[in-house]
Amino acid sequence: MPEVQRKSKITASRKLLLKSLMLAKAKECWEQEHEEREAEKARYLAERIPTLQTRGLSLSALQDLCRDLHAKVEVVDEERYDIEAKCLHNTREIKDLKLKVLDLRGKFKRPPLRRVRVSADAMLRALLGSKHKVSMDLRANLKSVKKEDTEKERPVEVGDWRKNVEAMSGMEGRKKMFDAAKSPTSQ
Repeated sequence: MPEVQRKSKITASRKLLLKSLMLAKAKECWEQEHEEREAEKARYLAERIPTLQTRGLSLSALQDLCRDLHAKVEVVDEERYDIEAKCLHNTREIKDLKLKVLDLRGKFKRPPLRRVRVSADAMLRALLGSKHKVSMDLRANLKSVKKEDTEKERPVEVGDWRKNVEAMSGMEGRKKMFDAAKSPTSQ
């Protein structure tokens, strides 16, 4: 049965219009988020970093200011180093936990597999891909065995059955049957 392709309820031009409207709205939201981030960053920096007044300071005052700034930079570097060490520790721990999860996931009881009848050709096609045209006709490789016709080897005597019955009756008939049974093995 051929697949019936459903017609869309929305026309192509309407779809294009909706797509362009969605993209415009997404761009507007992204720009708004970007502006909010920049404003937050400026507010944070204004809070943390006071403006420097270097005009009219003597040489000794400038040197003291430099020492203070250098001490603050050292403190910030120590904090940054500590945060990096924590981050590395956490990433290692996450990696180890992921490996444990994979190990645990691998130790489940496998369901019993169902037997599927697949021909040798289909199995080769699945293994080698559809590019290779390999035919494996196993029946063609079998030897043909001919049944021996025992009836053809023995000539059938067609005669009057009444004579045969009379000849086999009595002691002489039994002797003939005994002799006939003995004769093929002795030859």
